[in-house]
Amino acid sequence: QVQLVESGGGLVQAGGSLRLSCAASGSITSINAVGWYRQAPGKQRELVAGMISGGPTNYAESVKGRFTISRDNAKNMVYLQMNSLKPEDTAVYYCNAEIVEGPWDHGMIYWGKGTLVKVSS
Repeated sequence: QVQLVESGGGLVQAGGSLRLSCAASGSITSINAVGWYRQAPGKQRELVAGMISGGPTNYAESVKGRFTISRDNAKNMVYLQMNSLKPEDTAVYYCNAEIVEGPWDHGMIYWGKGTLVKVSS
């Protein structure tokens, strides 16, 4: 059973940095696209950063130049380095990945349960 577990959230002052981690476990043949989403109170979930295996990255305009998505394929890990944090970055951050379990399977989308990031002014 595939699971995604986020960690690294917490309380930070504006201007500070956090690094979120997402660990994928279970029966995994390969991980295709990965992404970080966030959902602030009263708002819809939005894409923060995405990365296609061996392909380009994509960032929300609001985080360009401040956030960096990366992955370690050998460890089945995805990271989000967040610098110059602002109060408006406060949200629950979710990891998302398209994972292929068996060699003949199609990729399926999995979500983690989220980690809270709170940025104080």
